[in-house]
Amino acid sequence: MLIPLTVVPNDAEAELLCALLRTEGIECDQRATNFGAGAMEGMRGGPREVFVAEESLERAREIVAASTRRAE
Repeated sequence: MLIPLTVVPNDAEAELLCALLRTEGIECDQRATNFGAGAMEGMRGGPREVFVAEESLERAREIVAASTRRAE
C-alpha cells in the first residue's frame, strides 16, 4: 500500500524525488494534488503528491530530509 510522503511544487521535482527514492530501493509514485482544482483548466502542472510504500516511509523521510539539507 502506498501512502503520502510529501507534496512538491511540480512534476519535475516529483520525478527527481521518485528517481532518488527508487535508487534507494523504495517504491514510489506521484500524482497531481487537488490543490487549486480547476485553476489550470486541464493543463498538467502544479503541485504533485509523492507516495511511498508504507514500510519504507521512515527511510523515505530520512532521504528527503538529507536531500533538503544538501540543497541549502
